[in-house]
Amino acid sequence: MNNTVKIPVVRKELLFPFIAITSLFALWGIANDLTNPMVSAFKKVMPELSNVQASLVQFAFYFGYFFMALPAALFIRKYSYKSGIILGLLLYATGAFLFFPAAQFQEYNYFLLSLWIITCGLAFLETISNPLILSLGDQETATQRLNLAQAFNPMGSISGMIMAQVFVMSALRSDDYTTEAFNALSSDELALIRENDLGVISLPYIGLGVIVLIVMTVILFTRIPKTHDNLKMTLSDSFKKLFANKNYVRGVIAQAFYVGAQIMCWTYIFQYVDNLNESLGLDLTATYFNIAAMVSFLVSRWIGTALMMRINPSRLLMYFGTGGALCCAGAIFLPGMAGLFSLVAISIFMSIMFPTIYGIALKNMGDEAKIGSAGLVMAIVGGALMPILQGSILDLGGTGFSDIKLFGYIPEVNFSFILPLICLAVVAHYGYTTYKQSKI
Repeated sequence: MNNTVKIPVVRKELLFPFIAITSLFALWGIANDLTNPMVSAFKKVMPELSNVQASLVQFAFYFGYFFMALPAALFIRKYSYKSGIILGLLLYATGAFLFFPAAQFQEYNYFLLSLWIITCGLAFLETISNPLILSLGDQETATQRLNLAQAFNPMGSISGMIMAQVFVMSALRSDDYTTEAFNALSSDELALIRENDLGVISLPYIGLGVIVLIVMTVILFTRIPKTHDNLKMTLSDSFKKLFANKNYVRGVIAQAFYVGAQIMCWTYIFQYVDNLNESLGLDLTATYFNIAAMVSFLVSRWIGTALMMRINPSRLLMYFGTGGALCCAGAIFLPGMAGLFSLVAISIFMSIMFPTIYGIALKNMGDEAKIGSAGLVMAIVGGALMPILQGSILDLGGTGFSDIKLFGYIPEVNFSFILPLICLAVVAHYGYTTYKQSKI
């Protein structure tokens, strides 16, 4: 008889705190996918920006994870998970409210600073929430439990995408003009349009700040269970043990490549669609395809969580990494709508990657899990660096998306997805190596 099937993913007595912590997963999903379209939005409002400069939105946003993850881990080592969550939510709200003065000053760098502060808060939330979810139950079901909690993250992401489309992308006056008509406007007209559009961009962030404060108030009155870490290990011992753990180190690398792939696919789908509209005379709305990708991501995460009851998580990660890489190849080489559908399909295979890598990398850790969690959150810096590299590919022939064609027929924007392909191949290899180790 296989007794492991009787172990619940979440025990009844831990269900309420599990739900409370899981709500945070949706909250940072909103911020992530409200921000992804902003690369395209700022490029429309400030056409003087190059693709690389516009991609600094993602650099500012995801660099906050790298900067703040380790301080967050040290903070909760000294204090508590709950105090770390409250501080993270406070930083999140502060960054969101700073969008108002940024819009008033009409300064791009102020927007970047606001995004950075938001993700300093998100670094606290992710550094805390992931290992806390892993600890809320039996070790045998830890990876399944994290996948279950992470399944609510795309719900927040879909909300963020809808907010971006309804309150920002569809409301930008800059997008109502062709390039020639926009350049023909007087300086006064351009100033009025910019003032309006920067206010439009800031509005959903200010609203999000209010929501975060409400959630913070709820968390203040929620009892967060303490974990059973004895913290006998010193900080230097934790680092030594982590760096000696090849499974963990490779997991951090795989996580950086995965997050880079995710952010590139969900950011540059807008440019991919814009290029199809220009080259084929179509009138597609990129946000709808981004939402389709996220719905696929959400459904596939639920399916992947169920599959892990029967399939080794490392083996499933290997399969999904390979499938994602093949879909990237389709986005590069297939023409027209076939390439776009391949780009959307990548999200099916990315669905389980973050929590699965996380669970595999932290498997059987003790006191060093909090610092180990920080390393995996710092790996989110891949989402800061990779979009800049992809933007540089788009700028090869100019600021357009098809200024030159690689090999005579592949537009720059299509070819740029060679980077997510490489990233997902790295993830597949991590799944392969850890699966081999699990069979020894």
